[in-house]
Amino acid sequence: MRSAFYISDGTAITSEVFGHATLSLFPVEFKHITIPFVETEQKAYEVKLQIDKAFKLSGEKPLVFFTFVDPQLSDIILSSQGQCFDFLTAYSGQVKDTIGVEPVPRTHRTHSIHEKSYDFRIDAVNYALANDDGSNLKDYDEADIILVGVSRSGKTPTSLYLALQYGIKAANYPLTEDDLDMMRLPNALKNHKKKLFGLTINPERLAAIRNERMANSKYASLRQCRLEVREAEMLYKKNKIPHLSSTHFSVEEISAKILAETGLERRKY
Repeated sequence: MRSAFYISDGTAITSEVFGHATLSLFPVEFKHITIPFVETEQKAYEVKLQIDKAFKLSGEKPLVFFTFVDPQLSDIILSSQGQCFDFLTAYSGQVKDTIGVEPVPRTHRTHSIHEKSYDFRIDAVNYALANDDGSNLKDYDEADIILVGVSRSGKTPTSLYLALQYGIKAANYPLTEDDLDMMRLPNALKNHKKKLFGLTINPERLAAIRNERMANSKYASLRQCRLEVREAEMLYKKNKIPHLSSTHFSVEEISAKILAETGLERRKY
């Protein structure tokens, strides 16, 4: 199997994002290797040897996606047996020509902590944890968004991702059998209807997820999952609550779609 390396003198998140996005276009399986914080020449040479070894084992050039500020580190990786792609500098020349400003390279700039942004995100994560699964209804006035949905439809991971990545205060509330039987919004949500966003999910997928937690229970049965999903979607439509299915999307995609549909913005620096 061909290898794909994601390398950086920082977290390697940028290399991963661009590399994965590029490789997703091709119907080929790769062995993915991420190597962050390659900050010295010695470490760069060690990585070069790892790339060369992967080439020797597979007989196919590894694809190497990297971002380095230090050109000496870049040169070491470029001397490997991999096919290298440098995303950080690929377009910096064009940007420089367009805006008329020289780039000032600095290690870890793409993911360094900005104090205000960091505070926003930590505060939002604390809020999401304190307001998970309908556990704390009194703080909904502070919420930027309240995710609703049946149990195991993706509310908690989405709330936490919105908090950690965007600094958005996201509460989440589970729709219970009583709520669905009555086909009404719970009293705790009525005053916050404009903040509500619904998640739904394919019943077969929901049953599979629930069976991992409570196998062979009514809770995990396909019949129960079909009933809950159908009634939740009816409740969304009745109350004109925007919603989407989490079935085929990652938490990153779900969060991005929510932001696009609601107009919520990332907390600024």
